Parts: sequence; C-alpha cells; structure tokens
Amino acid sequence: FFQKTLSAVKSWFTLFGWSKGQNPISIPHSLRRDVCIVQLTVSQDKSFKRNLGKDKGFYEMLLHLSGQSIPGIAASQSLPLDPVERIFQLHWQHSELLAFLKSQGAYLSHVLPEFLLDPEDYKLWIKMHTVLKRGSVRTSCSLSDKHFFVLEDSMFETLSKQAWTDVLLQIYKVFVLPRVSSRVNPDPSSLESMENMPRIKSEPLSSNIYSRYERTILIWLNKHYEKNRKIVWKDGQRGGIPPRRWIVNFDQDLLDGLVLAAQMASYCPYLIPTHFIKMYTNPRTHEQFLHNSLILVEALHAVSLDIDIKV
Repeated sequence: FFQKTLSAVKSWFTLFGWSKGQNPISIPHSLRRDVCIVQLTVSQDKSFKRNLGKDKGFYEMLLHLSGQSIPGIAASQSLPLDPVERIFQLHWQHSELLAFLKSQGAYLSHVLPEFLLDPEDYKLWIKMHTVLKRGSVRTSCSLSDKHFFVLEDSMFETLSKQAWTDVLLQIYKVFVLPRVSSRVNPDPSSLESMENMPRIKSEPLSSNIYSRYERTILIWLNKHYEKNRKIVWKDGQRGGIPPRRWIVNFDQDLLDGLVLAAQMASYCPYLIPTHFIKMYTNPRTHEQFLHNSLILVEALHAVSLDIDIKV
C-alpha cells in the first residue's frame, strides 16, 4: 500500500508540481538533491552559491504550488563552507519548512527536520548532537532528548522516504485540494433524480476521514454519476442501466470504472458511443473489471489526458 501511495505521489508531482512542465522526481533522492549538489561542489569550488530558483529544486516547486515563499528562506543564498555550520543551516531550513506547512494546516508532527536530511548529513547531525550533549551546550537547532533518535542506515532511509512522502501529501492537501470550489450549481434536470439520494455534507466537522474539499469531490462524483448513468448506458452493449449507488469513498466505489466514465461523459459526451457503451454495467468477474478499466484508460488516451494511470 505504501509503495502504491509513493508511486501515485511521485507521478502527480512529476506531472503537475512544476511551473515549466514535467520534471521527474524520485522520493526522497531528488528532493534532497540540493544537499548532494552542495556536497559535491563545495570540495571543488570554494565560492559555490546555491540558487534555489535555477536548480529547479524543491523550494521552487513549493513556491509554484503555494504561491508564497517560506519566510526567512531567500530564493538565492549561500551555504556555509564549514560542515558544522552548513548542517545547522540545513536543519534550520527544514525546521522552517515544517513550521510553514503546519501553519497552513498540514499534519506533520511525526516528521522531524533531521528526517529530511541526506544520510551522510544525518550522521553528521547525530555526531554533532552527541558532542553538544556531552559539552552541555545548547543551540537554537539542537533538540531535546525525547525527540532525538539514532537510526541505522537502512532504517533512516526508510523513515526519510516516508517523511518526504508525507510532506508532499500534506503539500497537496493544503495547497492543491483547496482549489476545489464548493459552489455547486444546481442542475434542474438532475435534482429530481437525486431527491432520494443520501446527502454528503461538506461541513468541516462532518467527517473524520475526508476533508471538506474531498467531500466536495464526492458530491461532484455522485451528481454526475446519477445524472449520466441513464444517458451513457441506455443502449449499453453489456448490460442495462447500472443501478443507483451512493459514492462515499475513493477506492471501493470507483473500482468498476463506471463512476469515472460517467464523469468523463459529462465533459466528453462523444466518448459514449466509441468507448463507454462497451462497458459492463454490472461487472462480476475480474475479467469484466479489467475490461472496464481498459476502456477507461483508452478514453483518457483518446483525449490526450495521458497521466500515467495503469489499467
């Protein structure tokens, strides 16, 4: 499940996270690329200057998605040549990143700044923390013992991968999902058919699973499915009109492809006779589910919406 989540996150941010088109990322390696560039270049060029805007780094992506920069972190800045000072600055930058995201509503209390470091920098951070503890020295970047973990290499890499994945997920939640409009224009032709449907409330406290914006999308899915199921499959080749359903989640209720096909039919009705009419409207077997998924992906490709969704 975690690998599928990571793959979906990587795919979305590769396709839509950047202002100048697609930019392949890997989690966590390319997100820590700025640190790696500094490590390689400092030994060769003593006057290396780190430019977040030109390096197409993580902060550029964050600026594109949020429309605002992190307070205190400039678009172009130099990292100290001294390894100790450099680690303190990187740790401070990650602390500011997490504080900025939390201020926007992100849930990241389980992510510590050092989890976002490169493995070699993490080892140096551990060494520095140990020295500070022995010398009874405290700095603004040092942590209390209850928030200090010494992790083996493999465990750190796993934790860092999860930390960066969670950071991206929370960035999506606080900066991308809120773009969903809660203004739903009532369609007189569909109001009558939806009178007996259970209502999904969009109020903030009506669900402890989905956000207000996710519930707005569920309302949109229910509206278009109920409106279009009798239109898309009135002349269906593999079954009659599919039954009414209440769409309350984004996994089980979308498995047979019919709900997503109904959404596409709302905007691309010309796909109905060429694609959607061939779908099984009451699929029972794995083969029938696969058949519907094949048609749905073919429809996406037909309108050049190639977002790397596998059947």
